[in-house]
This record gives sequence, structure tokens and C-alpha cells, in this order.
Amino acid sequence: MGFHGAALPDFPWDTLNAARAVAHAHPGGIVDLSVGTPVDPTPAVARQALAAASDRPGYPATIGTPALREAMVRWFARRRGVRLGVDEVLPTIGSKELVAHLPSLLGLGEGDVVVHPGAAYPTYDVGARLAGATPLPSDDQPEAWPAATRLVWLNSPGNPHGHVAGVEQLRRVVAWARPRGVVVASDECYAELAWEEPWASAGVPSLLDDRVCDGDHTGLLVAYSLSKQSNLAGYRAALLAGDRALIAPIREIRKHSGMMMPGPVQDAMAAVLDDDAHVAEQRERYRRRRGVLADAVARAGFRLDPLSVAGLYLWARADASSTRIVDALAARGILVAPGTFYGSANDGYVRMALSASDERIAAAAERLAAEPLSW
Repeated sequence: MGFHGAALPDFPWDTLNAARAVAHAHPGGIVDLSVGTPVDPTPAVARQALAAASDRPGYPATIGTPALREAMVRWFARRRGVRLGVDEVLPTIGSKELVAHLPSLLGLGEGDVVVHPGAAYPTYDVGARLAGATPLPSDDQPEAWPAATRLVWLNSPGNPHGHVAGVEQLRRVVAWARPRGVVVASDECYAELAWEEPWASAGVPSLLDDRVCDGDHTGLLVAYSLSKQSNLAGYRAALLAGDRALIAPIREIRKHSGMMMPGPVQDAMAAVLDDDAHVAEQRERYRRRRGVLADAVARAGFRLDPLSVAGLYLWARADASSTRIVDALAARGILVAPGTFYGSANDGYVRMALSASDERIAAAAERLAAEPLSW
């Protein structure tokens, strides 16, 4: 039947306006941990490449410049241990639009099911609804998923909770999906932000890793964004990689739709993908902030998810509803996202982003230590 506007949920962050106003009124100002938007400088390598490419009067190519596609291939080999051809990668205008549109780009519709994690970024649900398909939040084993499943979204490291899917877990999903012709798409945009072992040293496994798929990318897609690792949220620089038989028709639809990454951004993205030093520097900023905030949150009586070992957020719970926790923290000038944004089963949790400045993270820690929280 297609999409009907009434089927869309309210945009979650709009519901935080009252709590945001309370937090803003704090004498020391708001500490906004509700959204994972970067606050640190865009790296010089990106800004220099963007400036050098600013005289670009012609239309860019949807497929991406040869230099960009080659940089994507090199990055996957170097950082993720994945071998790709230049026909297995495609730039996207940020990863959120890809997540929202992938079910439609794959031709899904009424009667089709899109499985996504139980605690999940809301856009997986929205993307299914936009296509007229049925979203299904599920952390069950694949054998429990319905026969009508046509797309499975994975998210590792996960937003909001920072869980990592290991090789065997990923293999289990691929083994179930392949004989059924089900597409598996993995959102891996936090892969460079692993904090605990074994992932901190070995790296977070990709869906396209040979250990997962035996070198066969059939039916598999990976979305990746430079917003977090490189502070490029404002550039809308991301990519899709995987099965060339899926990439090709997606590319053609995007060509007809005019979904082209701006040419100067393509040059900036290529430069950033070839530079690991700025990523290491940003990772250390987040590591430092995570240590400060996690210690303060634990001392304040929250229970941190022990499986939250990667990503840009703390996933914490207390003996109260998510709404009460949000309100109590807002009274201290700290704005967080309620767990219910990520599924109704997550009441009692809140998500705290690490993407605030050192000074604001320190302010949050000081406020949490000031006096016991009461629910």
C-alpha cells in the first residue's frame, strides 16, 4: 500500500523540549548529552581538502569519484580487514538517509518484515514504515524470525547500548539469511570506538569480514559514517559497501533521484579516509570523557550496562522510569535521552552521549556528585 504520513511516530527528540528548558535554566548552563552530535573541530585534513575542491561548477557523480571509491576500498582493507572492489562501494549523503531509505531502495513493501535490534536507533523502524513494510524489533535467534522477513538490520557497536556482535553471532545471522534470500545490512558507524577487550585491540568484526561471510558478500551490506570518527556530521559523508548485485540497482535509483554527494565533500571524504591520525586523536578524546562520565554516573547510583563496551554512549539504568530519570537530571542541568526512545522495553534506562566538551563532561560529573539523586 505504500507510506502514509500518519504511520510515522513523533520525532523523539521533540518530546524533550520541556526537560531541555529546565536544563537550560540551570545556573551553570545545560550539559547536553541527549544527542551524539560532534562538538570537536573538524580535522584539518578534511577542511583543507574541502577548500581545495571548492571550485566545482559541474554536477558530481552519484557513484563517487574514482579517488573516493579507491579510498573507500583502502580504508576497508586497512581498518576493517575487508577486501572490496570499487564496484562494491557507494557514497551516501550521511548514513541516516540510507538507513531510512534502504527498505524502499530494495523494493520492500506491504507484507514484508524488517527485523532490527530490540534496543535500536529509531530510523530502522521509520525506514520500514516509509516503505510500507512491517518493522520487527527482535533480539531473538534468527530461527524465531518470521518467514516474511526480507531485511535484517544489525548494529554493532550498537546505539544506544554499545554491545558488540562477535564473529560467531554474525555468522549465525548470515547462515540463516542466505538460503532464504534475506538481505542483511549492518550499521557499523561506531566501529572505531571500541573501549574494552577483546574489541579494543582486535577491532570490532564487520559483517563483510571473511571470518563472517567466507569472502562471499552476497546479500550483505554495510553502512558506515564519518560523522563520529572524524567530526564530519555537517558534511553528511558516509558510505554503503557490500554485494555488488545489490549496490548496482541502488546506485541506479539514486542516480535517477539525484541523490549525489557534493563534489567537494567527496574530495574531503577521500582525504579523511586515508588519514588515521585524526581518528586516533578523536578516539582518545572520547575515551577520556567516557572515563570521567562513567565514574560519575556509577557513583551517583546508576547501573551501567556491563556489555556496553564500545560506541559513543553510556547506557545506564536506575530504579525509576526513564521519564523520571530524565527529569531528575534536567533539574541538575543535564539533558539525556530516555531509554524509551529506543524501544518501549527499555524503560528505566537513559542514554548519555560522550559528545560534549571536556568542560561540559566535567560539569556533569560535578553536578552528579553534588548530592544524591532521588527518584
